[in-house]
Amino acid sequence: MTIQELQYLKESEDKVEFKEAKNNFPFNGGSHKEQENRRKCYLGYIVALANEGGGKLIFGMSDAFPHTVVGSNFAKGTLGGLEDAVYEKLEIRIRLEELFDENGLRVLVSHIPTRPIGRMLKFEGVPLMRVGDSLRNMSDEEMFAILSEQEPDFSAKIVEGFTLDDIDDEAFTILKDNYAIKQRNPLFGQLSQEQILTDLKLKTPSGLNYACLILLAKKEVLHTKLPQCKIIWEYRTSEVQIHFDNRIVIEGPLYKAVEEVWKLINQPLLNKKHPIQNGTYIYDIYDFNEAVLREAILNAVAHRDYSISSEVVIKQYPNKIIITNPGGFPKGVNIENILTVSSTPRSRLLTDILEKTGLVERSGQGVDKIFSLTLSEGKPEPDYSPSDMFQVTLGLYSQITDKAFHVFINEYQNSDKEPKLGVEQIITLYKVRKGIFAHLKENIVSQLLTLGLIRPVSTHTNRYILTEDFHKLEGEMQMIGKKYIATEVESIVLLLQGKKMKIGEIEQHLKNSLNRNQIKYLLSKLKDDEILITEGVAGGTKYFLSDLYKDLRGELLINKVVEDLKAKF
Repeated sequence: MTIQELQYLKESEDKVEFKEAKNNFPFNGGSHKEQENRRKCYLGYIVALANEGGGKLIFGMSDAFPHTVVGSNFAKGTLGGLEDAVYEKLEIRIRLEELFDENGLRVLVSHIPTRPIGRMLKFEGVPLMRVGDSLRNMSDEEMFAILSEQEPDFSAKIVEGFTLDDIDDEAFTILKDNYAIKQRNPLFGQLSQEQILTDLKLKTPSGLNYACLILLAKKEVLHTKLPQCKIIWEYRTSEVQIHFDNRIVIEGPLYKAVEEVWKLINQPLLNKKHPIQNGTYIYDIYDFNEAVLREAILNAVAHRDYSISSEVVIKQYPNKIIITNPGGFPKGVNIENILTVSSTPRSRLLTDILEKTGLVERSGQGVDKIFSLTLSEGKPEPDYSPSDMFQVTLGLYSQITDKAFHVFINEYQNSDKEPKLGVEQIITLYKVRKGIFAHLKENIVSQLLTLGLIRPVSTHTNRYILTEDFHKLEGEMQMIGKKYIATEVESIVLLLQGKKMKIGEIEQHLKNSLNRNQIKYLLSKLKDDEILITEGVAGGTKYFLSDLYKDLRGELLINKVVEDLKAKF
């Protein structure tokens, strides 16, 4: 947009706000004490414009029509910092544009996106609207109207020019077979293609819809009709890397695409298996659980906002996977209530078909499944904290940080005890393990008490702890005689898998958990006990695993080292 075009914009009709802001304009309320004056700041106007459906905030031009250029120094030379500051405060991404007139006078245009459907932005806890030259509180009626907004079911919309000839035969076969198995209806597969699509509401008298397109369309048709319907997979060996080591764009019907993505994630060198041993029991845990990843990927595709022209992105690292999809959480969902609230999916029809064909859990239970499976493997909680109003980001981590909890759960599940633990039971046990007692369901707590998996701290409190079986397991897994703590030994030997490292290099990797003196002590003792050997002298000394352990990896390595040390002590 040019300065000449800006000069003839009208504030109410064109959703713009003009401010001279020649030198100073408050970013966040300034030194004012009164709310009425504090809100007349950069963030206040962004909030108001976003609540009105988005618009432009223009600095360096007069308010009088036609708007003349007066020039502004606001955020000069710091545009990147301004965008970051706005995102940090409001969790929306603005775009800044600098224009200069023939005299070199600077105009700053802030392009402000609309608020998400059903949500309003607030400045210092107050939703704002523009009225003339002032900013006022949104009325109860205006707030109710926003909160009552419903997102239309994108997946039920008809796709113009999309015909039966555009359907991928292999994807259709997967849908047909999966539905027959899930619904226990073998005769379903004998129906015609058109009848199946009609029965599943993927075809209406008006035509085929977007749910049908996303699930079943040929790759080239999907690329033409809905080019943002892609999944991008990237692999990096380090989190600090900017450039990827490998990048694949998966484009095609969802029933086939999800298989392609899982094959990429599940490559033997990228998704390692770790046997966890406790007595005679051995449990295999992979870095990334297949059921968790499939649920997370399908959730990202089904719940994304297709009005945003960007893709679902999966970034894989050796120790974590980050999945990001366009569009914030569905209406009514946030990070705090994600495990407790039932949401309305943006693409209800698409989600229904995925449920009926057994690819995802029933609506509202997919996240529960992701949490329960992850926690039962002794891994950190799935992390949704980087999410905002315009994208959902999920972090899944491979480290087994609570081996005792994993063994505790699996010993029960593999015993002859009934009933087996479900999603709610595992999540409740995890909360008790972490000392989180708010919002525990009484019926689940009662069941776990009856099963002997938890016990009350006292008779006069609603606090609980896991039973002695767990604490015995935890203790056994922590100490190795009087010389070693298991977790410290694990951190050293896992770091030295297939490597020769100097003490400075080891310290750099373990500086968040061990100091240099602790590392020197551990290296010395592990060398004395023939777990490690060295080469070189003085500052050039390198440590590496002895021949007995050099070919072992993961839990097999840890188990062997711990077993040998326990035998000695």
